[in-house]
Amino acid sequence: MNFDRLAAHYHWMEKIFAGGLMQRCRTAFLSRTINCRRALLVGEGTGNFLVELLRFNPQIQITCVEHCERMIEQTRQRLSAKKLDGAGIQFKQMDALDWTPPSEKFDLVVTNFFLDCFRAEQLQKLVPLLAESTTADAVWLLADFRVPESGWWRWRAKIILAMLYAFFKLTTALSANWLTPPDKFLTNAGFRLVDRQLASFGFAHSDFWQRKIS
Repeated sequence: MNFDRLAAHYHWMEKIFAGGLMQRCRTAFLSRTINCRRALLVGEGTGNFLVELLRFNPQIQITCVEHCERMIEQTRQRLSAKKLDGAGIQFKQMDALDWTPPSEKFDLVVTNFFLDCFRAEQLQKLVPLLAESTTADAVWLLADFRVPESGWWRWRAKIILAMLYAFFKLTTALSANWLTPPDKFLTNAGFRLVDRQLASFGFAHSDFWQRKIS
Protein backbone atom coordinates (compact mmCIF):
# COMPACT_ATOMS: atom_id res chain seq x y z
CA MET A 1 0.00 0.00 0.00
CA ASN A 2 1.62 3.24 -1.18
CA PHE A 3 -0.12 6.60 -1.52
CA ASP A 4 2.91 8.44 -2.95
CA ARG A 5 1.36 8.73 -6.41
CA LEU A 6 -1.74 10.41 -4.98
CA ALA A 7 -0.16 12.63 -2.34
CA ALA A 8 -0.02 15.79 -4.44
CA HIS A 9 -3.63 15.34 -5.55
CA TYR A 10 -5.28 13.89 -2.46
CA HIS A 11 -6.46 17.21 -1.01
CA TRP A 12 -8.34 18.39 -4.11
CA MET A 13 -9.61 14.87 -4.81
CA GLU A 14 -11.18 14.83 -1.34
CA LYS A 15 -12.77 18.23 -1.94
CA ILE A 16 -14.30 17.13 -5.24
CA PHE A 17 -15.46 13.74 -3.99
CA ALA A 18 -16.70 14.63 -0.50
CA GLY A 19 -16.74 18.41 -0.14
CA GLY A 20 -16.28 19.08 3.57
CA LEU A 21 -17.79 15.77 4.72
CA MET A 22 -14.55 14.00 5.65
CA GLN A 23 -13.14 16.99 7.52
CA ARG A 24 -16.36 17.46 9.47
CA CYS A 25 -16.15 13.81 10.48
CA ARG A 26 -12.48 14.14 11.46
CA THR A 27 -13.11 17.08 13.75
CA ALA A 28 -16.52 16.10 15.18
CA PHE A 29 -15.09 15.33 18.65
CA LEU A 30 -12.09 17.66 18.59
CA SER A 31 -13.49 19.70 21.48
CA ARG A 32 -13.26 16.65 23.75
CA THR A 33 -9.48 16.46 23.38
CA ILE A 34 -8.69 19.71 25.21
CA ASN A 35 -7.08 17.86 28.15
CA CYS A 36 -5.01 15.48 26.01
CA ARG A 37 -1.25 15.97 26.18
CA ARG A 38 0.29 13.28 23.95
CA ALA A 39 -1.35 12.28 20.67
CA LEU A 40 -0.67 9.43 18.28
CA LEU A 41 -1.94 10.14 14.75
CA VAL A 42 -1.78 7.14 12.43
CA GLY A 43 -2.30 7.42 8.69
CA GLU A 44 -2.81 11.17 8.98
CA GLY A 45 -2.40 11.76 5.25
CA THR A 46 -1.91 15.40 4.28
CA GLY A 47 -2.47 16.81 7.76
CA ASN A 48 -6.07 18.04 7.69
CA PHE A 49 -6.83 16.88 11.22
CA LEU A 50 -3.36 17.64 12.58
CA VAL A 51 -3.70 21.33 11.65
CA GLU A 52 -6.99 21.65 13.50
CA LEU A 53 -5.67 19.74 16.52
CA LEU A 54 -2.71 22.11 16.82
CA ARG A 55 -4.96 25.14 16.52
CA PHE A 56 -7.21 23.79 19.25
CA ASN A 57 -4.49 22.43 21.53
CA PRO A 58 -1.16 24.12 20.63
CA GLN A 59 0.75 22.56 23.54
CA ILE A 60 0.00 18.95 22.65
CA GLN A 61 2.88 16.64 21.71
CA ILE A 62 2.17 14.67 18.54
CA THR A 63 3.66 11.52 17.05
CA CYS A 64 2.51 11.01 13.47
CA VAL A 65 2.99 7.55 11.96
CA GLU A 66 2.62 7.82 8.18
CA HIS A 67 3.89 5.39 5.56
CA CYS A 68 3.92 7.86 2.66
CA GLU A 69 6.87 10.26 2.48
CA ARG A 70 5.05 12.66 0.17
CA MET A 71 2.08 12.81 2.53
CA ILE A 72 4.47 13.92 5.28
CA GLU A 73 5.88 16.56 2.95
CA GLN A 74 2.35 17.80 2.22
CA THR A 75 1.62 17.97 5.95
CA ARG A 76 4.74 20.01 6.64
CA GLN A 77 3.86 22.38 3.82
CA ARG A 78 0.34 22.78 5.20
CA LEU A 79 1.68 23.55 8.68
CA SER A 80 4.03 26.15 7.23
CA ALA A 81 1.27 27.73 5.15
CA LYS A 82 -0.94 27.98 8.26
CA LYS A 83 1.99 29.41 10.26
CA LEU A 84 1.73 26.65 12.86
CA ASP A 85 4.67 25.58 15.00
CA GLY A 86 5.59 21.98 14.27
CA ALA A 87 8.24 21.71 16.99
CA GLY A 88 6.04 19.37 19.03
CA ILE A 89 5.46 16.96 16.15
CA GLN A 90 7.51 13.84 15.53
CA PHE A 91 7.01 12.15 12.17
CA LYS A 92 7.62 8.43 11.78
CA GLN A 93 7.71 7.35 8.14
CA MET A 94 6.83 3.66 8.31
CA ASP A 95 4.14 1.05 7.96
CA ALA A 96 1.93 1.20 11.05
CA LEU A 97 1.99 -2.61 11.25
CA ASP A 98 5.77 -2.43 11.78
CA TRP A 99 5.67 0.34 14.39
CA THR A 100 7.04 -0.35 17.87
CA PRO A 101 5.19 1.55 20.63
CA PRO A 102 7.47 3.80 22.72
CA SER A 103 7.75 3.60 26.49
CA GLU A 104 5.85 6.91 26.83
CA LYS A 105 2.09 6.49 26.67
CA PHE A 106 -0.42 8.41 24.53
CA ASP A 107 -3.69 9.71 25.92
CA LEU A 108 -5.09 10.30 22.42
CA VAL A 109 -5.09 8.03 19.37
CA VAL A 110 -6.50 9.21 16.04
CA THR A 111 -7.15 6.99 13.01
CA ASN A 112 -9.21 8.97 10.51
CA PHE A 113 -10.17 7.25 7.25
CA PHE A 114 -7.33 4.82 7.80
CA LEU A 115 -8.55 1.56 9.30
CA ASP A 116 -10.66 0.94 6.20
CA CYS A 117 -7.39 0.28 4.33
CA PHE A 118 -6.80 -3.02 6.16
CA ARG A 119 -8.14 -6.55 6.02
CA ALA A 120 -9.69 -8.09 9.14
CA GLU A 121 -6.58 -10.12 10.02
CA GLN A 122 -4.45 -6.97 9.75
CA LEU A 123 -6.79 -5.02 12.02
CA GLN A 124 -6.58 -7.87 14.51
CA LYS A 125 -2.87 -7.11 14.76
CA LEU A 126 -2.89 -3.32 14.28
CA VAL A 127 -5.55 -2.25 16.79
CA PRO A 128 -3.97 -4.05 19.81
CA LEU A 129 -0.57 -2.73 18.72
CA LEU A 130 -1.81 0.86 18.87
CA ALA A 131 -3.78 0.22 22.07
CA GLU A 132 -0.60 -1.04 23.73
CA SER A 133 0.79 2.50 23.54
CA THR A 134 -2.10 4.19 25.38
CA THR A 135 -2.74 5.39 28.92
CA ALA A 136 -5.38 3.83 31.17
CA ASP A 137 -7.93 6.53 30.30
CA ALA A 138 -6.93 7.17 26.69
CA VAL A 139 -9.31 8.51 24.05
CA TRP A 140 -9.46 7.04 20.53
CA LEU A 141 -10.99 9.13 17.76
CA LEU A 142 -11.78 7.65 14.39
CA ALA A 143 -13.74 8.70 11.35
CA ASP A 144 -14.55 6.40 8.50
CA PHE A 145 -17.07 5.22 5.96
CA ARG A 146 -19.74 2.66 6.73
CA VAL A 147 -22.58 0.75 5.08
CA PRO A 148 -26.02 1.67 6.49
CA GLU A 149 -28.19 -1.21 7.63
CA SER A 150 -31.13 -0.61 5.27
CA GLY A 151 -32.79 1.70 2.75
CA TRP A 152 -31.69 3.18 -0.54
CA TRP A 153 -28.71 4.78 1.20
CA ARG A 154 -27.35 1.26 1.87
CA TRP A 155 -27.12 0.61 -1.87
CA ARG A 156 -25.75 4.09 -2.47
CA ALA A 157 -22.96 3.42 0.04
CA LYS A 158 -22.17 0.03 -1.49
CA ILE A 159 -21.86 1.51 -4.98
CA ILE A 160 -19.62 4.37 -3.83
CA LEU A 161 -17.43 2.07 -1.72
CA ALA A 162 -17.06 -0.41 -4.59
CA MET A 163 -15.78 2.40 -6.81
CA LEU A 164 -13.46 3.73 -4.10
CA TYR A 165 -11.92 0.34 -3.35
CA ALA A 166 -11.43 -0.39 -7.05
CA PHE A 167 -9.72 2.98 -7.56
CA PHE A 168 -7.40 2.74 -4.55
CA LYS A 169 -6.65 -0.90 -5.27
CA LEU A 170 -5.42 0.14 -8.70
CA THR A 171 -3.51 3.28 -7.68
CA THR A 172 -2.08 2.34 -4.26
CA ALA A 173 -2.08 -1.49 -4.16
CA LEU A 174 -4.49 -1.29 -1.22
CA SER A 175 -4.54 -4.58 0.68
CA ALA A 176 -8.23 -4.48 1.67
CA ASN A 177 -10.96 -5.43 -0.78
CA TRP A 178 -13.84 -4.16 1.35
CA LEU A 179 -14.67 -2.32 4.54
CA THR A 180 -14.15 -4.16 7.85
CA PRO A 181 -15.79 -2.42 10.84
CA PRO A 182 -13.14 -2.10 13.59
CA ASP A 183 -15.59 -2.11 16.52
CA LYS A 184 -14.90 -5.61 17.81
CA PHE A 185 -11.14 -5.08 17.64
CA LEU A 186 -11.37 -1.86 19.65
CA THR A 187 -13.63 -3.51 22.20
CA ASN A 188 -11.27 -6.46 22.53
CA ALA A 189 -8.38 -4.01 23.01
CA GLY A 190 -10.11 -2.52 26.06
CA PHE A 191 -11.96 0.45 24.56
CA ARG A 192 -15.67 1.25 24.69
CA LEU A 193 -17.73 3.33 22.28
CA VAL A 194 -18.85 6.49 24.11
CA ASP A 195 -20.37 8.41 21.21
CA ARG A 196 -20.95 8.05 17.48
CA GLN A 197 -22.19 10.62 14.98
CA LEU A 198 -23.46 9.64 11.53
CA ALA A 199 -23.26 11.78 8.41
CA SER A 200 -24.38 11.66 4.78
CA PHE A 201 -27.35 9.32 5.39
CA GLY A 202 -25.15 7.03 7.47
CA PHE A 203 -22.40 6.69 4.85
CA ALA A 204 -19.77 8.17 7.21
CA HIS A 205 -19.33 8.18 10.97
CA SER A 206 -17.27 9.85 13.69
CA ASP A 207 -16.47 7.82 16.81
CA PHE A 208 -15.35 8.72 20.31
CA TRP A 209 -13.91 5.65 22.06
CA GLN A 210 -12.31 5.58 25.49
CA ARG A 211 -10.34 3.03 27.41
CA LYS A 212 -12.44 1.15 29.93
CA ILE A 213 -11.46 2.23 33.44
CA SER A 214 -11.76 -0.72 35.84
